[in-house]
Amino acid sequence: MSENANPVQTMDSQRVWELLSELPYGRLAVQAAGLVDIFPVNHVVSHRRLFFRTAQGTKLASLVVNNHVAFEVDRVRDGHVESAVVHGRARRLETRAELEAAEQLPLQQWAPTEKFHFVVLEPDDATGREFTMGSDPA
Repeated sequence: MSENANPVQTMDSQRVWELLSELPYGRLAVQAAGLVDIFPVNHVVSHRRLFFRTAQGTKLASLVVNNHVAFEVDRVRDGHVESAVVHGRARRLETRAELEAAEQLPLQQWAPTEKFHFVVLEPDDATGREFTMGSDPA
């Protein structure tokens, strides 16, 4: 690699969605009442949409107030970093057909809590970056 090459590479769309599919654990950022909050969630990707389950509470209430969200996953392995971010709109699934389809997804609950609500994140965009860790080039 030349000295002028950018060490941070942009992922193409296919690689972004592969990474989102491979990593079942991410962080959901929401904003409501002037506050930004972030929640760890496990998810599954289906048809380039992200699905997760949640209980009644801050996360779900935030989505009702402002459904614009960001979702992020990272992988660091052997000094190589991959990161993907999705911006979009999240909503609770409500119709019988949506709920039945969501029940068929391979979405495993991690925390031993009751999570009765399915949420889908419908993306406006999905981007990713990757690089190999190194020292400051200065």
